[in-house]
Amino acid sequence: MPIDRIELALTQALDHCIKCNICTSACPVAAVTDKFPGPKFVGPQAQRFRRAGQPVPDESVDYCSGCRVCNLACPAGVPIAELNARARGQMVAERGLPFRNWIIARAGLVGGLSAGPQAPLVNFGLKLPPARWALERILGIHRKAPLPMASTYRFRSWFKRRRPPTADARASALSPQPSALSRRQVVYFHGCATNYYEPHVGKAAVAVLEHNGFEVILAEQNCCGLPLISNGDFKGATSAHEANVRKLLPYVHQGIPVVGTSTSCTLTLKEEAPDILGLHGADVRAVAEGTYDIFEFLRTLAERGELKTDFQPLPLRLPYHPPCQYRAHRLGKPALDVLALVPELRLDESGAACCGIAGTYGLKREKYQIALDVGAPLFEMVRRSGAELALCDSETCRWQITNATGVPTKHPIEILAAAYGL
Repeated sequence: MPIDRIELALTQALDHCIKCNICTSACPVAAVTDKFPGPKFVGPQAQRFRRAGQPVPDESVDYCSGCRVCNLACPAGVPIAELNARARGQMVAERGLPFRNWIIARAGLVGGLSAGPQAPLVNFGLKLPPARWALERILGIHRKAPLPMASTYRFRSWFKRRRPPTADARASALSPQPSALSRRQVVYFHGCATNYYEPHVGKAAVAVLEHNGFEVILAEQNCCGLPLISNGDFKGATSAHEANVRKLLPYVHQGIPVVGTSTSCTLTLKEEAPDILGLHGADVRAVAEGTYDIFEFLRTLAERGELKTDFQPLPLRLPYHPPCQYRAHRLGKPALDVLALVPELRLDESGAACCGIAGTYGLKREKYQIALDVGAPLFEMVRRSGAELALCDSETCRWQITNATGVPTKHPIEILAAAYGL
């Protein structure tokens, strides 16, 4: 779909806004700061004044975190988050991208420089107050922001060195009548976080998929591009998404599903990049339709009677937060559905709108406190639970929860792997 048709579609969507203020009432950012007047005002209201060659009229749009709560709340289906994202992109196109936003938007570059044998030194440096003070003063990254600790090895390196199960072992895990959902092969889209910071999440995902009889393929891939979209770098995001489409398309054409553990990455492949960047070619649609969140995939297997249920009891009660990007998939809550099959495991849903971090949003000096205020109800729920562990599907949300509460936070796939005894 050409860009002018995208603009036309968004402009036409404005007429569906009935000025009901439901989106503003639901917005977690507008609730805690006057710097963001609300989705209606910087979205449909302001969009009517945005025309080609005309400056963005209201800089407050940059305080939209992109959480998509407004989209889910809007009774008229106005794509408010997309309007705001494109307005930010227009602002960046007019004024340029600040260096801080340029660097934090390039997760693959930063992760690649951090992970590996040098990780202990990098991590040590990031824990030093003078180094964090310098980061804040020079780059504008808040000194208390939840920066992840780099891994001493990369997930891809581990995967290439490991010895995968034999074909006979995989066959023994197959259900008697496997459906046409998959050819017992999956492409794993690990994302930057798993590759550089949390290889253990990828290990758990691979173990669960192989336990269910799948051969896991590690296709070439790059950053999904969401940090670039969120910071208004549409040119970089378009290049990233088109590169991923080229790399994943041969597998999709063979009917091999793409399965990811990062809810942000999978939503970007499915929807965010196509809708916000205006990429709607046949190849982009094919990859979007062939991409699954891992618990979406596992729940489908369970519904078909193909998911192995040889779970060990896990006598735990844990708080669980379904992140904004996950809810934006509009899939319900697949992680809760699948983990409900584990004996003695009880999960308490947070009920919170957002953790506040929104990828790179809460790292920024001027938005750090806003992010904490947005996430305050979630943090209080986790603390009040008294649990020694919390669960969340999004990597940046996990880092935010742990940073704010001191409670270790894991991906639900790690709990499922433990229930399998893997």
